[in-house]
Amino acid sequence: MQFSRFGQKFTRQSGILQLMDDLGRALSEGKPVNMLGGGNPAHIPAVQQAFADTLRQIADNGAAIESLANYSTPQGDARLIAALAAYFRRQYGWDISEENIALTNGSQNAFFYLFNLFGGQFDDGSDKSILLPFAPEYIGYADTHIDAPRFISVPPQIEHTQYQGQDGFFKYRVDFPSLENLPELQNGQIGAICCSRPTNPSGNVLTDGEMARLDALARAHHIPLIIDNAYGLPFPDIIHVPARLNWHDNIILCFSLSKTGLPGVRTGIVVAAPEVIRAISSLNAITNLAPTRFGAAIAAPLIESGKLQQLSADEIQPFYQKQADLAVSILKKHFSGSLKERLLIHQPEGAIFLWLNFPGLPVPAQTLYQRLKARGTLIIPGEPFFIGFDTANYPHARECIRISIAQSEETLEQGIAAIADEVGKAFAQAA
Repeated sequence: MQFSRFGQKFTRQSGILQLMDDLGRALSEGKPVNMLGGGNPAHIPAVQQAFADTLRQIADNGAAIESLANYSTPQGDARLIAALAAYFRRQYGWDISEENIALTNGSQNAFFYLFNLFGGQFDDGSDKSILLPFAPEYIGYADTHIDAPRFISVPPQIEHTQYQGQDGFFKYRVDFPSLENLPELQNGQIGAICCSRPTNPSGNVLTDGEMARLDALARAHHIPLIIDNAYGLPFPDIIHVPARLNWHDNIILCFSLSKTGLPGVRTGIVVAAPEVIRAISSLNAITNLAPTRFGAAIAAPLIESGKLQQLSADEIQPFYQKQADLAVSILKKHFSGSLKERLLIHQPEGAIFLWLNFPGLPVPAQTLYQRLKARGTLIIPGEPFFIGFDTANYPHARECIRISIAQSEETLEQGIAAIADEVGKAFAQAA
C-alpha cells in the first residue's frame, strides 16, 4: 500500500510517538515498570474527588448527557467559552470576549493548527518557520508541520546555579543577542515565535523580563507570540517561581485541562485575536466537525465557581513542588561519591519533570534510554527535544534525559537508582 508524502511523514517514527507508545503500553500491559517517562499527571486525591463530585453533579442535572448527545459549534462548547471569558476579565482585567476563545481536542491539536497557520508557504512566495527562543523544547512540536519541519531555534545560555543552597544545578536562559540577530528573523522568514512556560522538558520558567522582550520582538517583526501554558498559569499553575500572565491581541495563549488531571478528555483552550479564533474554528469543522464537549462539561462549573483555580493553588502546585524536592533528594542520594560530578539538574521551576544532564556521558541518551527500558525503567532521551538547530556539534543534546516526578516515592526511588546504575556503568565501561 502506497502512502502520500503526507502519509509517509506522519507514519514514520517520531519522538512523540515513542513517548506515547511507551506510556500506553506501560499502563495497559500490567508489567512492573518504573514509569519516569510520559507526561501523565499524578492522581492527586483531592483533585480527583473534586472531579468525581462534578461528574455526579453534571450526571444528575443532565449536563453530562447533553454534552455527549449534542455537537457544539466548531468554536467549542459555549458555556465553557463564556466561563473562561468571564474568568479572564475578572482575574486579569483583560479586554476579552467569547470571540477571543476557541476550544480544541487537546493542546496538541491546537499546535498542529497554529504551526501550520503561521509556518509554511505563503501566497507571496515566502516560506516561513516557527521560531523557538531556545531548545530543548516540547517534543510534541517537532513533527506537527504537514510538510518538512519548520522550526528554528538557538542553543540556550547555560547558567550554573544553586537550589536550596545545594550545588549541582543549572538554568537555561534565552540567548537574546543570537536570537534577535537571526538572519531568518531579519529577512521575514519567521511566521511566529513560540515558547512553553514552564518549558517542557526542562521545567524552566522564562522570567517576566524574558517574556516582555519576546513580546516586544514579536511585535517589532509583526508576528504573533504563541505561549504554551499547559503546565502554567492560571491552571494547573505548576510554577514555583514568580511569574505573570499577560495577553493582548498579538499574543496567542494556549491552555489545557490535561495537567489539571484530565488528560483523557482532550480539551485545549486557545485565547487569541478573533481572526485566529475564526481560523481555528474553520479547522475544527474540517478535521473534527466540532471539539469534544465532555471535558468542557466538567470544567465549566469548576471555573465558574473558582474551584479549579483553588485546586491549582492549594493542591496541584504544592504537590509538584513537594515531588520535585523529593526527586532531587533521591537523585542526590544515588549520584553521590564517584557519581556526584556526573549529574547536573535543571533548576526545578515548574512542570511535572526534572531535566537531567550527565556532562561527558560516553553513550548517547538514546542508548541510555534503551538500556533502562530493558530493565523496566522508562525515561525520555533528550535528543528529540533539541528542535530547530543542528546538534551534531552540540554534545549537551546527547547528554540529557527527562524524568517524570508525578510518580510514587517507591517508583522514583527504584527508577532513579536504575538511572544512576546505568550512568555509572557507561562511564566505567568508557574508562
